[in-house]
Order: sequence, then C-alpha cells, then structure tokens
Amino acid sequence: MHPTRWCPHLIPSMALDLSTWLLVLPVVFVMGWVASRLDLRQMRVESRTNPKAYFKGLNHLLNEQQDQAIDAFIEAVQLDPDTSELHFALGNLFRRRGEYERAVRVHQHLLSRGDLSESDRERAQHALSMDYLKAGILDRAEAGFRSLLQSPLAQSSLLALLSIYERTQEWTEAYNMATQLEQQGQAAFATRRAHYMCELAQAEFAADPAQRIAKLNQAVAIAPASARPRIALMQAHLELGQHEDALLHLIALHQQAPHHLGLAANEILKLSESSSHLTHVLRILRENHAQTRGVDVLGAWVRITQKTDPTAARTLIANHLQQQPSLSVAAQWLSGETFTHEDMHPVIQQSLDHAVGPLKRFRCASCGFEANRHFWHCPGCQAWDSFPPRRIEER
Repeated sequence: MHPTRWCPHLIPSMALDLSTWLLVLPVVFVMGWVASRLDLRQMRVESRTNPKAYFKGLNHLLNEQQDQAIDAFIEAVQLDPDTSELHFALGNLFRRRGEYERAVRVHQHLLSRGDLSESDRERAQHALSMDYLKAGILDRAEAGFRSLLQSPLAQSSLLALLSIYERTQEWTEAYNMATQLEQQGQAAFATRRAHYMCELAQAEFAADPAQRIAKLNQAVAIAPASARPRIALMQAHLELGQHEDALLHLIALHQQAPHHLGLAANEILKLSESSSHLTHVLRILRENHAQTRGVDVLGAWVRITQKTDPTAARTLIANHLQQQPSLSVAAQWLSGETFTHEDMHPVIQQSLDHAVGPLKRFRCASCGFEANRHFWHCPGCQAWDSFPPRRIEER
C-alpha cells in the first residue's frame, strides 16, 4: 500500500462544501417549518369549516328546513368528499323530499367507493334499495333487499320485501315473508297471513270452489278470531247451496268477532231465505244487536222481519232509536211515516238521505280514507284492518 499523500489543494474545496452546507441547512429547515405551518393551518381551516357546515345542516334539519339542510350538507360533502355519513344524510334528505334520482346517485357513489367498510356498504345498499322502493322501481328494490337477507339488515329488508309483494299482489311471496318474520320472533303475523290466504282464495282460486274453500279454511286455522275468512266462507258455501255450513260460520263469526257481524249482512239475508235456518238467523241477530247495537245488524234484522210482520219491524227501529240515537235509523223510520203534507215527503226524505250519506261511510283509522264499503286493506295507506267494522256515525 502507498502511504496517503498530503494534498494541500483539497483544503479550499472541503471548506467550500462545508460552508455551503452550513448555509443550505438553515434554509431547508426554515422551508420545512413554513410548509408544516401551512399544512397545519389548512387542516385547522378544514376542521373548522367542515363541522360548521355539518352542524349547520343538522340545525336546519331540526327546524324542518330541508332545502337549507341540503345546501349545507352539499357544502360539507364538497369539503370532505370521503365522509360516508354526510353522504348517507344527504341521500336520505333527497329521498324524503321525493328527489329519488338524486338520492340514487348519492348512494350509488357510496357503493362505488373501494374504501367503504362492509357495514357501510350494506347500509348503502339498503338506502339505495329504499330509494328504488320509494320511486316505484320495485324490481331493483326487490333485488337489493334480497341481497341483504344474510346481513344485520335482514329484518328491515324482509319488511320492505313484504311491502313490495303486497303492492304487487304476490300473495304467496308475501305469505312466505310474513312467515319468516314470525319465525324470527319479530312480530305476530297470523292475521296478516290469514288475509293473504283470503286474497289467494279470491284471486287465484275463485273459479275452483273446492280450492277456494280449502284456502279459506286454512286462513281460519291460522287466525280463528279473524272475521274475514268466516264471512268469505259463508259466501262460498251459500254459492254452492251449502246453507248448513254457512250457518256454522255465521255462528262462529258471532262468537269470535261479534262487532263484524254487520259486514256479513248480505250473506245473512241470503241465509234467512232458507226457512229451516230462519229461526237461528233471527236469534243470532237479536243477540248480536243487544250486544253491539250495530246499525247494519239492525238493518238485516228489520228487512227479514218486514217480510212477515211490518209492525214488528218498525218497533225494532223505534226501540233502537230510544236506546241509541241515529240519524240514519231515524231517516229509515221517517221513510215509512205519513205526513200532513205528504207531497213534501219525497223531498224531505231525499234531503235526509243526502245528509245521512257521509255518515254511512267507513273511515280508515290510519289515514282517514273514507269509502261507502268496508276494506280489509286500505286503498289509501295500504294498512291492514285499519277500517273499523262500524260506520262513521256509530263511532
């Protein structure tokens, strides 16, 4: 090895490099410090602006100012596009306002993100399915809810599917959904399932008397205290001339659901035409009217009695009015009276009937929908058994 040689000419170069670094290092340090302060200031600005817009939106929501809330949440999403909760809030607001297309876009954007957690992805799918349901795009809503049946959102998805199948009148599928919900112990769906069986009997098996009666008997087995299958069975048996079976269901209806007996007034009148069952029919009407004071029950009782004893029929009307005032019953009484100015009788009777008309309607207890006939499934709000069996005047 050669000994290290002394090189005097290297000393100025080394001194220059050292002096250069001594000058550069402070500059680099200062630049880094300034950059960190700028980043920190930006973070502070964002952290202040984002919560401010978010809480501003919440405040508008609490004051039921949906337009202002939407504007605030849009601002918050623009400031922090990665916040999933803001997207959920914004999408739900759009849906509540009926802006389903915008709600769909928000929730589809959430689902397209690759960093979304599994629970948030399920929430987004559920929210998107609700958008489709509210918009009436039922096939996409059904597919979305079915994809969630193995998730923690299975119960709400089953309820949504039940609503879809009721709207599309797919009664077999609705029956299956209700059965699953009942098996999970979420609620009692026996009466609802009995309704589905009655709908099947009326729609799919109307032309097949044997199958129709079989479905109705199945409905009775599911919900013995339900009035609808009993009334439908009375009608089915009467159409086949099976008066004895119809009478048995009339007796069961009187025992199980006495306040619904008036809904079977037409079937009762047909059954009374059989002389062998007339005595039983009159006894049931008498007992039921004493218990319920139902106007429709009284109407059937009066019509049957008038055939053999008109005076006794008018006595029934008078006794009812003495115990329970009723404008419709009073109008019925006046229709058989003779006035001093008999030529005005038709005009007065017409006026009374016009005034009584609205009182004879049935009214949904859920949404207030009124109709001249009773509905088991409200056409307005789609609620089941929301129509009381008594007319407006009797409530």
